[in-house]
Amino acid sequence: MSNEVRVRFAPSPTGVLHIGGVRTALYNYLFAKKHGGKFILRIEDTDQTRFVEGAEQYIKDAMAWCGIQIDEGTDQGGEYAPYKQSERKDLYKKYAQQMINEGTAYYAFDTAEELDEMRETLKAAKANSLNYNSITRNTMKNSLTLSAEEVQERLDSGAPYVIRIKVPAKEDIRLNDMIRGWVNVHTSTMDDKVLMKSDGMPTYHLANVVDDYLMKITHVIRGEEWLPSAPLHVLLYRYLGWEASMPQFAHLPLLLKPDGNGKLSKREAAKHGFPIFPMEWKITEEDAALKGFKEEGYLSEAFVNFLALLGWNPGTENEIFSLEELIEAFTIERVSKAGAKFDIDKAIWFNQQYLRKMSPSALASLLIEQTKAAGIACDNNKAIAIAELLQERIDYTPELLSKGKYFFESPTEYVDKVVRKKWNETAEAVFNTFSTEIVDQSLQADDFQKKLEQAVEAHDTKVGMVMQILRVAITGEAGGPDLMKIMEVLGTNEVADRIKKATNAFEQTANNE
Repeated sequence: MSNEVRVRFAPSPTGVLHIGGVRTALYNYLFAKKHGGKFILRIEDTDQTRFVEGAEQYIKDAMAWCGIQIDEGTDQGGEYAPYKQSERKDLYKKYAQQMINEGTAYYAFDTAEELDEMRETLKAAKANSLNYNSITRNTMKNSLTLSAEEVQERLDSGAPYVIRIKVPAKEDIRLNDMIRGWVNVHTSTMDDKVLMKSDGMPTYHLANVVDDYLMKITHVIRGEEWLPSAPLHVLLYRYLGWEASMPQFAHLPLLLKPDGNGKLSKREAAKHGFPIFPMEWKITEEDAALKGFKEEGYLSEAFVNFLALLGWNPGTENEIFSLEELIEAFTIERVSKAGAKFDIDKAIWFNQQYLRKMSPSALASLLIEQTKAAGIACDNNKAIAIAELLQERIDYTPELLSKGKYFFESPTEYVDKVVRKKWNETAEAVFNTFSTEIVDQSLQADDFQKKLEQAVEAHDTKVGMVMQILRVAITGEAGGPDLMKIMEVLGTNEVADRIKKATNAFEQTANNE
């Protein structure tokens, strides 16, 4: 590509960032970096009525967690600042006025009641469209139907108005989408969208076209939901004399529910109990927090890898990609037109793969953070040993502590089914001998194994007859990592104490039968 590639992610700070928005940002970022270009974060806050405190920072935090580096934005600055639309208000007025002067836009003074009345009239007449368009505008109060004197009088008196684009009556608007090919829309199906609202703020349509032009955006990569608006934006480029500089468009496929029936929604995620946002979102302490992939225990690298393959196919059998490898492999041409089914099991699989690849010391650092937050003491050596034992058994990072709780506290409950089946006089005798032989010693896993073999041999039984009940006594669980290595981490005295405590509990269970 001859010119520098410049793309933008332009979210509205109106609430939590949906996973679909994160994917849009990711694809923009991958495309820009693949071509040595720039990724711009622009905040489109023209709808002040829906502004939510904290939403803008949430967007930036989510980008940072995903490893998406912003080249230009509200924090980074840049040649085309400001990067927040509310701070660019005067720019939009200038171009809206240019269109008014050139006859491609007009003032509309209709009240909300008059607009409702128009729609009801059209509905009663069973009209094909209920929109303000090339036909209905001729019956409304606007600068096309009022005299120049009346229009000026209304403007001078401060009468509320909006500015609407004047869509031609009978014309084809065409654009060549990078994903979908040629898109053709007849203007008879379009309406005269509002460009400037009565509060003086631009709508998305005008603001994003003006900003994309002024910021020299070369490619607009956005969600499929904006495809119906694309012909309007093409028309705006034409009316403003910028057709030669119009960016290439690429409209991404929808993210679908797991069954493929309909768009993935917050309600669907809540129904199935999986996250749909990159990070937890909570406006106030009284609100129930919306689940985030980060807090649920997904590694950011795994999340990004999973997300990249929701709608894009690398064309190989490989599924595991680092962010750098995604940049190298990504092409818009391999983005699907069809919607992508959201598969939480696949997300879990990706997380498992990345957890397996981590070094025990990196996992240990995560465990130390968790124990510190829980007020539990855990040194680095112990954390590494635990990480090595649990690495193949966890799906999420919080499971380092939840599945390894027996490393930090003696069990208070035991698997009743195992106790009733395996606890007997022989097991008790082996317990007593084993605990006596290990107390006050420093033993490794192999040493524990030898001591246990000696104890079972002394009581004429086999290790397999007591292994599960011994595991239950020490961990409270019927299965898990290598028991000898668990005992090595716990130490001999802690193991002996747990055996004694469990013996008393098991005897009580037996006596109650």
